[in-house]
Order: sequence, then structure tokens, then C-alpha cells
Amino acid sequence: MTVSGGGRFMPGVELSRVLYDEAVRPVLRDAFPRLRYAAARVGSGSEVLGLDTPRSADHEWGPRLQLFLTAEDRARYGADIRRVLAERLPKRVRGWPTHFRDSDDPLDSSGLMTPTEGPVDHRVDVHDLDTWLSRRLGLSSADAEPGVREWLAMPQQRLAETTGGAVFHDGLGALTAVRRRLEWYPDQVWRHLLACQWQRLSQEEAFVGRCAEVGDDLGSAVVAARLVRDLMRLCLLLERRYAPYSKWLGSAFGRLPAAASLTPSLRGALAATDHPTREAHLCDAYETVAALQNASGLAAPVDPRRRPYHSRPFLVLRADRFAQALARTVTDPTLRTLPPVGAVDQWADNTDLLCRPRILRAATDAVE
Repeated sequence: MTVSGGGRFMPGVELSRVLYDEAVRPVLRDAFPRLRYAAARVGSGSEVLGLDTPRSADHEWGPRLQLFLTAEDRARYGADIRRVLAERLPKRVRGWPTHFRDSDDPLDSSGLMTPTEGPVDHRVDVHDLDTWLSRRLGLSSADAEPGVREWLAMPQQRLAETTGGAVFHDGLGALTAVRRRLEWYPDQVWRHLLACQWQRLSQEEAFVGRCAEVGDDLGSAVVAARLVRDLMRLCLLLERRYAPYSKWLGSAFGRLPAAASLTPSLRGALAATDHPTREAHLCDAYETVAALQNASGLAAPVDPRRRPYHSRPFLVLRADRFAQALARTVTDPTLRTLPPVGAVDQWADNTDLLCRPRILRAATDAVE
């Protein structure tokens, strides 16, 4: 498909690879022959998650990448690299402009690909890795081994952005190493997060019936939608996949092996117009995910069948039973002292909060 103003659409990470192979690497080799660096397409952007489409080309998408230098080399060469690339980069790569202009909307900081005859205002960003990791994840350095509290303060979206995308060259080795280190949670942290996700489900599963009982069918539907979202995130956790933010949650879930069997139940719960139908679909989904949890072998098996909520006429899973079974497998002394709230994006979903690492660390410490 050819997109207006550009070339034929291709995945953004592949376009970035072409930019590096055919344009950036030759320039760096000629102008800075002794420079050691890493080149990658990581960070924000749907292409880093492998979810970009032709629609993505309308803003902050295109031939772009990051260069990571040591802090000393960035201070010494950063401005020169940007200037030389502005002068020598081709005006287009595979038909796509390498020049970007700011959006006309003063409230929108997105960059838009625009043809130019002059120097290229490119999106080859130069960073030192330690500063980049500090600003995105709150880590002190690329060499640091995150502790429990660091893991709990890092949103899954940011972890997915750091470990996704592609590295085209790593002359330093540090970027590859830190991506490998952050590829997934340590075992004990993972078990804790799973227990906390089951705990979240247990807190609201009975509300679907209680809202309907008092005539609040809208409230019942809203609670059901929250439970569907939490089940999707739980499945991603079980499959060792970082959950992206809301725009891409369904797309990421749809890639899971369990999605084919679970999606009809989740759709049924969302589409239901009465409590019995909504409850039945949710219970079908609960039982499917509970069976997945049992099959994981992470904790002692728990009866996955639906049951009444105490003496009330509502059918639930009693998800707290799974939370408790997993919590018993957590032996890390720090995790065992924490309340069952989990990582920051299990108890907060405000975008402006989740992109501020220092505040997230302070908030996480306060919650603990």
C-alpha cells in the first residue's frame, strides 16, 4: 500500500533498518571512523511493538532511529553528528522523507515527515544510554541490576518499548546487555505480580451481580469491562509478555495462544445486556484462565470451577484463592512484606503519571 506523501508502506522498524544500513552507517563510517556506538529503533512508537499500520505514517513515524554513545562521546560528538547527518542524509529513504517538521498544532509535539530541499531536520537522535534509561525507566545506569522496587516502579509499556524494536548495531554491547536483562521479570517478581493480578480480580468479580441486583445494569457492565481488561493483562503476564497501554492491549492479547478460546467469552461479557448472560460469559473466561494458571505449574493447583459468592446469588471464581496459592510460592523477603498491589501499572493507569520515573519511584515507595 502506498501512503499519500510517502512511499510504499513497510513496517517502521524495517524502514529504520534501511535508514541505518543505507544512509546513517556510511556517513558515520566516513565522518567518525573511530566512533563506537549502538544504533537501534527502540522507545515510543507503534512500530517498536510491531503494531504499526499505514495509519501510523500520519505522525511521529518514518525513517528514524536512535544512536547511543558513551556519555563522553555524546558530549564531544553529539552536535557534530547531528549536523553532519543533516547535511548528508538523503532526502528520502524508500520514498519516505527523512526531514521532519513539527505539527501545526501547538499542543502536539509530533513530528511529521515533510519533503525538503535544504538540510534535513532528521530523527536520528543521539543519546548516552545511561541518561536515556534514567529518563525512561528510572534506572541509575545500564550496568545496574534492578532491585525489587525498581522493577515494581517500571510500567510494562516502558519495558516493552525498551526491549522491543530492533538493534541494528551495538559496538558498545551495553544496549544489547540491558535489553536482555530487562526482557522479563525475575521469577520471584513475576510470581508476586501474578498473585496481585488475581487479587485485583477478586476485589470486583462479585460487583457485576451486586450492581445488577440494585438495578444498575450500566454499572454492572462497567465492572465487567474492567474485569475483562484485567483478565487480558493476566493472560499476558502468564505468557511472559509485557502489556502495552490501552490502545494496543487488545492487539497484544490477540497474539496470545489463549486468545482464540478466550475471545468469545470476553466479547460475550462485553456485549451482554443482562446480568445472567454477562456473568455466564465472565465465569467461562475465569475458568479458562484459571486452567492456564494451574497448567503453568507455578503454584499448587486450585479448583478452577465457578462457585457462589458466599451466601449471595452471584457466581464468581473467588480469584483470591489463586492469589493466595501464588503468594505462598514467593520466598523473597522484600516481596513477602509488600501489600498485594503489585507494580505501578497494576494500581495506576494515568499516562502522565506513568511516563515520569521519579514520581513513579516515589509513589511506589509510598504505596509499599
